[in-house]
Amino acid sequence: MGKLLEHKVALVTGAGSGIGRAIALLYAASGAKVMVCDINDGPGRQTVEQIVLTGGEAIFQKADASRAADNAALVEATLGAFGALHVACNNAGVGGAAAPVGEARPEDWDKVVAINLSGVFYGMRYQIPAMLKSGGGAIVNMASILAQVGFREHAPYVAAKHGVIGLTRTAALEYAQQKIRINAIGPGFIRTPLLDNLSDDMLNGLAALHPMGRIGDAAEVAELALWLSSDKASFVTGSYYPIDGGYLAQ
Repeated sequence: MGKLLEHKVALVTGAGSGIGRAIALLYAASGAKVMVCDINDGPGRQTVEQIVLTGGEAIFQKADASRAADNAALVEATLGAFGALHVACNNAGVGGAAAPVGEARPEDWDKVVAINLSGVFYGMRYQIPAMLKSGGGAIVNMASILAQVGFREHAPYVAAKHGVIGLTRTAALEYAQQKIRINAIGPGFIRTPLLDNLSDDMLNGLAALHPMGRIGDAAEVAELALWLSSDKASFVTGSYYPIDGGYLAQ
């Protein structure tokens, strides 16, 4: 039996660390040639090095997900290097500053929405035409548990992630008959660099929010992304899959 993504070309944004890196590594281990994208050169190239060291094939392209032109160039670079695009994971995101709506800075809103929501739109805007030329494909958009519920002092993030779900469902309907499947996943709190600055007490508090009593691991999220990106999920599109240790069941 072949690997799940054998003969596929994949693109992952925000692949320099955390969930994005875990997804890029798993895509490569599953047979895909991977375009690794990140706004930070060093971490992005480290992801490529890890893939190559384990026998995979990957290249790095620096890009700012919040810029339409960067997304266009990223897809062009992928086609130039590998000749096709079959899988894309729009993962790049930021948490943003904490503040209630009545005190939040407009510039913080603009930054979070630009990366977390507009970045997903720009990604799909250029990925979809490339996938149509490649005979179809699968897109996984990174949402969050906060795409379904509110969370105090993080309105820009919550609003952007809610938007990702609507965007995902709409695009999925538009391309359902053209062999492109588009889904979103909603991680709970996952142990990534976004949580690095939190104290042990804060981390324990976050863990306690999940019925399973722990924070998730990036590799666990990658497994869900892999399944949705593969032919194993051939009848799945327009869906939102939480991976949250039971958070949303409460």
